Parts: sequence; C-alpha cells; structure tokens
Amino acid sequence: MFADEKIGAETHQEHKDENNVAQVKVVSGDQAFAQAMLKEPPKTWSGRSFILYACAVVAFFCSTCNGFDGSMFNSLLAMEQFRKYFNVENDGAWTGIVTSMYSIGSVVSIPFIGPAIDTWGRKVGIYIGASSIVLGTIIQSTTLHSSNAIGQFMGGRFLLGFGVGIVASAGPTYVVETSHPAHRGVVTAFYNTFWFVGSILASGAARGSANLTGNMSWQVPVWLQMAFPGLCILLAWALPESPRWQYVHGQRDKAKAMLTRFHGEGNPNSVWVEMQLNEYEEFLELDGADKRWWDYRALFKDRASRYRLACNCTIAIFGQWAGNGPLSYFISAVLDTAGITNSITQLNLNLGLNVMQFGLALFGATLVDKVGRRPLLLFANIGCAIVWIGATVSSSINANTGSRSSGAAVVAMIFLFDAIFSIGFTPLQALYPVEVLSFEMRAKGMAFSNFAVSAATLVNQFAYPVALEKIKWKTYLVFVIWCPIQALVIYFFIPETKNRTVSCTRNSVNNEHI
Repeated sequence: MFADEKIGAETHQEHKDENNVAQVKVVSGDQAFAQAMLKEPPKTWSGRSFILYACAVVAFFCSTCNGFDGSMFNSLLAMEQFRKYFNVENDGAWTGIVTSMYSIGSVVSIPFIGPAIDTWGRKVGIYIGASSIVLGTIIQSTTLHSSNAIGQFMGGRFLLGFGVGIVASAGPTYVVETSHPAHRGVVTAFYNTFWFVGSILASGAARGSANLTGNMSWQVPVWLQMAFPGLCILLAWALPESPRWQYVHGQRDKAKAMLTRFHGEGNPNSVWVEMQLNEYEEFLELDGADKRWWDYRALFKDRASRYRLACNCTIAIFGQWAGNGPLSYFISAVLDTAGITNSITQLNLNLGLNVMQFGLALFGATLVDKVGRRPLLLFANIGCAIVWIGATVSSSINANTGSRSSGAAVVAMIFLFDAIFSIGFTPLQALYPVEVLSFEMRAKGMAFSNFAVSAATLVNQFAYPVALEKIKWKTYLVFVIWCPIQALVIYFFIPETKNRTVSCTRNSVNNEHI
C-alpha cells in the first residue's frame, strides 16, 4: 500500500515492507511533473489561463517585430520606386550591406541584453527593446529629402536591429518563465510563429501600397513598422513579471502570488505552485551570475553549462542556414532566377507564402509536445535538403531553356521548402534555445543565441546577394550539402527536451550527452 504526499518538486512515497518498516522514496523533477498532471490536471481553457495566454501574446509581438522587417525589406527590394529612389538593385553588394546593418545592430545589442533583462526584469527588457525599434523606424522613415538618405536609412536599420536583439531575448525568456509548466512547450513554440504575423502584415502593406505613386509606395510599409513595438511599449507595464526573476530578486511573496493566481487557479496550496517553488529553491541561485551584468562565468563554469550553450547556439545557427535566409530577405532575387521578374507578381507570391507559412507554423507548434523536438528538427533538415535538390534542378533547366514549366517548378519548390521549414523548424527556433538553458544562464545565454543568429544572418546577407548575382541557381547547391550535415549534428548531439520542466531540462542535457 502506498501513501503519496506531494511536496512541490518532490513527492514522498511511503511504502511498508514485509517487516512493517517504512521506506520513503523521494520523487522529484519529471516524475513529480507527471504526478502533478494526474493529481491536478491543468485547466487549459479557464479564465485565468486565457489572461496568461493574452500576456504571452504581448511577448509574441517581439517576434512579430522581427518578422515585419524580414518581409518588409524583402518587399521593398521588389518595388521599383524604392530601388529607383536609392538607385539600387535587388541583389549585389549594396543590398547585402544595407540588410546587414540590421544584424550589426543586433550584434551590438548583446552586451546590453543581460543588464536589460536580468537587472530590471523581463518585461522592462521588452520595453527597452521596443523603444529602440520605434526610434529606428522614425529615423528610417524620414529619409525623404535627406542629404544623406542612404546613410540615414542604414542608421535606422541599425537601431531596429539593436532593439530586436533585446526583444528577441526578452520575449521568449518571458514566455517560457511565465507559462504554466503543462503548457510551456506549446505556448513557447507559438512565440516564433508570430514572426509570420508581422511578415503577413508587412507583405500585405507592401502589396496594398504598390499602386500608390512615388515614394509613398514604400513609405507606408516602413512607417507601419512601428505598430507592434508601439503595442509592446503600451502593454508591457500591464504584464505580470516572471516569477523566477521575482524569486531570485528577493520578491518571493510576489512570485508565489503570481504562481497562485495563474498556475494554481487561485489556490496557494496547488500542486503546481508548490512544485515550482520547490524547484526555485533547489535550482535557482540567489547570488548567481545573473545578478552581475558583467559576469558571464555561468555560461562556461562547467562542462554541462558549456554543452547547454553549445546546443543553444547550434539550433540558433541551423535555424538560419537551412536556406530560409535567402528566401526571407532575397526572395525577389530568387524569383528572378526562376524567370519571374514582375514586381506585382513577386509581391503576390510573397504574401501568399507568408499566409501559408503562418498556418503551417501554428500546426507545427501543436506537435512539439506530441512528436518531440528532435523528430521535428530532423524532419525539417532532411526535407529541406530534398527540396533544395528539386529547386536546383528546376532552376538550372529554367536558366538553360527559359521554360514556363521549370519556372513554375521553382515556385512550387519554394512553397514546399517553406511548408517543411514552417512545420519542423519555425516553432523550435525560439523554444529550444531558451528551454535548454538554466535560469542563471538564460538572459546572457539568449544574448549569445542572438549573437549566433546575427552572425549566421550576416553570412546570409553578405554572401547570398552576391552569390545570386554572380552564380545564380548554383547558389542552392550549398544547401543541398549543408542541410544533411545539420541533420547529422542534430541526430548525434542535440538532446530531447519534450515533457520536461524548465528546471529539469538541465538534467536531461547532463544525463544524455555530458
């Protein structure tokens, strides 16, 4: 006969043997999580849950800010009026330099991410980053009649990248730390799908303004870029703070109150409240490196920490190098290689792609806790490699014959690539890097993740415009080779984090691969 006593992250199971001697087994971590699911099933659709989902959506807007720029600049390059005003083309060195200013700003933000998120809190980090994006948008949008329009436009893009660097770390960190443990995987996976909300609105705005005369055709989507960071600024102060951040900053009562309200449905003795408070007590360091903005030792203090950081940065880089980078920022030039050069047709295709990707990314987000992280990542990389083979063959035929059927095949391959990537990779681009880190590592570790993304993006933005200009479709051979390499690295070195609490994910990494 068993008698279970739930004590937060630990469950004491008392069993009497044949000599009537009590034996106590302590169950903690993932086992405690599984027992909590049985004893107190979470209320997915309660009023308090919906409030917490709404708070997560505000953080999702951080991803929307990033998605808006990716699609907007892509659409601008397809606009004849924009290219004429700046006297540029949609490929080549200038395009790479201007696009890369966004990534350079993101890299420069790295030393400021830790102080913004760790010192003042997750929601303050969202506010600071969003404010920089708004300022960058204003500078970028007021280039008309400027004596140095190109320089001012590049300066605005630098500030945009700086702000996105901060919100791209603060947003997923906030979501993973405030979500109910039972919903954390799916909710955090939804974070990156909102990249497409910004992308759809940007491509829609560009398509809608394409018929406007003069510079207004590209000014409208540029000004609209401040909409979502503006919402973040207005709504960030209404968000509850991360209970983990509150706990390690001496605000234990506030942390418990937040957990009680949203995770315990108002019950301070809820299994979920006690489990998380005991996890905080066991795993969180009250005088850790996250209290010192200059201290990055937590990222490298032992082999396990270094491995977690390596997993974080690996997935961040792979999420940019599967071939989605050129398709995100340079689809206009990619479509040129398929013989599709009409700007309106390109804008229509870009809008259609974004709508499809958003729907499939939402579907992929629902699979992260059912299928697991590793199977989705393997599916995405193997599938993308196969599609790139088809795209390379179709593009080479089109280059030699100019046939409409081969051009249509290239477009079909682009849609198929984006479908596979959206299902398998998009939901995990924010989820996996943030959940594989311990709390003490999280803010600074996400800064490193942001650096990895920016570095990978810089390679895309400098190399691929020039490659598309010089060697055309042969550029795609890089991805035919590289995607299988990514799949092999994931198979052998990236651990599964499915159905584990945030704190116990660290044990998963340690036990499986260290």
